[in-house]
Amino acid sequence: MGKTKSASNRTKDQDESIPKWAEDEIKSVQFDQPENLTRTGYILDIYVNDYKIDIQLYESLPDGRNIIEGLDVPRSMNIGEFLKGYVYEFRIKMYKGPLSEKVTEFLRTKFNLNMNIIYKFELQELQLMDVESETAESLDNETD
Repeated sequence: MGKTKSASNRTKDQDESIPKWAEDEIKSVQFDQPENLTRTGYILDIYVNDYKIDIQLYESLPDGRNIIEGLDVPRSMNIGEFLKGYVYEFRIKMYKGPLSEKVTEFLRTKFNLNMNIIYKFELQELQLMDVESETAESLDNETD
């Protein structure tokens, strides 16, 4: 007797899931001391209930990325006042947590994922940049 559709889907989902030992290591990774970064960019999305934002940066992070998803925002900040699409200067704490060789190899072979470090990002401060005034000022100076 052949497999039913739902049974074959369960098997496929189980084959593509991360085993408990790997999941446990990923969840309990030990992060190094944070690196403080200052970058300019803009907010792509705001998750008010989760106190997280996604941002696009003009200057790359040390690992080459320009987008941070799920950036933790301190509860002391009023996330409701954040503006999407406006230029900000972000002060960010970047934490790195190394993964074991066993997990790194598992992710590479099973999921074709080259990942040996987990990153965590926390927003420390943000400052709305007055880009339009600077642009207008430079245009005024060119016409003088």
